Amino acid sequence: MKDKRNQNCAPILDALQDMRKGRLVPFDVPGHKRGRGNPELTAFLGQQCIEVDVNSMKPLDNLAHPISIIREAERLMADAFGAEDAFLMVGGTTSSVQAMIMSVAKPGEKIIVPRNVHRSVMAAMVLCGAIPVYVNPECDERLGIALGMQLSSIQKAIAKHRDAKAIFVNNPTYYGICSNLKAIVDLAHKAGMKCIVDEAHGTHFYFNDNLPISAMAAGADMAAVSMHKSGGSLTQSSVLLVGKGMQAGYVRQIINLTQTTSASYLLLSSLDISRRNLALRGKASFDKVIRLAEYAREEINEIGNYYAYSSELKNGDSIFDFDRTKLSVYTLDIGLAGIEVYDKLRDEYNIQIEFGDLGNILAYISIGDREREIERLVGALAEIRRRFKKSKVGLMQQEYLEPIVAMTPQQAFYSNKKSLPLQKTEGFICSEFVMCYPPGIPILAPGERITKEILAYIQYAKEKGCNMTGPEDAKIENLNVII
Repeated sequence: MKDKRNQNCAPILDALQDMRKGRLVPFDVPGHKRGRGNPELTAFLGQQCIEVDVNSMKPLDNLAHPISIIREAERLMADAFGAEDAFLMVGGTTSSVQAMIMSVAKPGEKIIVPRNVHRSVMAAMVLCGAIPVYVNPECDERLGIALGMQLSSIQKAIAKHRDAKAIFVNNPTYYGICSNLKAIVDLAHKAGMKCIVDEAHGTHFYFNDNLPISAMAAGADMAAVSMHKSGGSLTQSSVLLVGKGMQAGYVRQIINLTQTTSASYLLLSSLDISRRNLALRGKASFDKVIRLAEYAREEINEIGNYYAYSSELKNGDSIFDFDRTKLSVYTLDIGLAGIEVYDKLRDEYNIQIEFGDLGNILAYISIGDREREIERLVGALAEIRRRFKKSKVGLMQQEYLEPIVAMTPQQAFYSNKKSLPLQKTEGFICSEFVMCYPPGIPILAPGERITKEILAYIQYAKEKGCNMTGPEDAKIENLNVII
């Protein structure tokens, strides 16, 4: 058993503070030279911030090949999360997810994945040539959201694709749905496969026993964790956790294929400081977050016509557990799509929530929230119901659209293609991504056949004001299809 490390330490922070005190004269990059060359940027960010926007140097270590302070910060991170090893990531959890996939599969090798994954998963398939074997998720008929992975579906996929290298799990989903992660890990390992987990929305699972099991506690081989979401670090900072089943040195080589050689020490220090904060105060912090989310759910459900859902959805399989910090709210019963409520909260009440889709909204509650913000959100939702409630006749019930896979993502992305008007693409194979962002789950991915139902879904989402991304045509009036 490894000795526990002193979680009061923050080696990257300490080294940056020592550097500032030393009044080092910079003849290296970045060119703003501690802010002197860009006074407007310094005024905006502040002198203390700009002074630690520095390049790798011996006293500060190097993220691509860490041997001193960054390596110690990684060991502290691994210890705090109960992992065998950890890598600090500065390209967001997108880079962590892509490193996981490229670490377990080579070109032409299969990975079993749920189709309701983030776009970064599909992009990794394009980059490395791995082949996705889709497990289509169940869909909640009322809420219109994709659920977790059913064990029976995974067992069927394993039996049919015994040569698959790994099972990829999205846990929790954006909406807070958790699969039976421990059982999935056991299925993967029994079949000789790795289990890798997109845990972008599950940082807090590691620091509170009243939340669902974490990937490392479940025995997963790797997990991608968005520290900047519920963990409090700066946007774009992430952590890749590694279990005993992986060769850490090889994972580092994979990371270095795509991660920058000019890592931001603002991001690195934010990871170091946030890890210390969570290790020392995470339990109490997330107890508070759970209380705030439960309070918000009770108040919203009292308004009428909204449904803020939680653990009552659990069914022992596709909803094995629920992340009670997630404030997911079904909106169609007030006659408004989730994206319409999202827009009204921002435009009429100056409240920015995480996202709205065709039938739900998500208000992200974390360690920085207070009761007064919850009350303001609840009050705004009550006002929206009073002012804008109408019949829900004509609203599309959001649903999971099962893809028709005709080619691998890599084949499709790099094939010869042509651009066609959206409504003339039915029957063609798509060569690009189409999605609402957030949550960033593709409606279409490269290699999937375009159907009438998918086109209707895209058109409706556009009309309702969803933020559509992915295609080369920014207006989403044309799509690239395989010739």
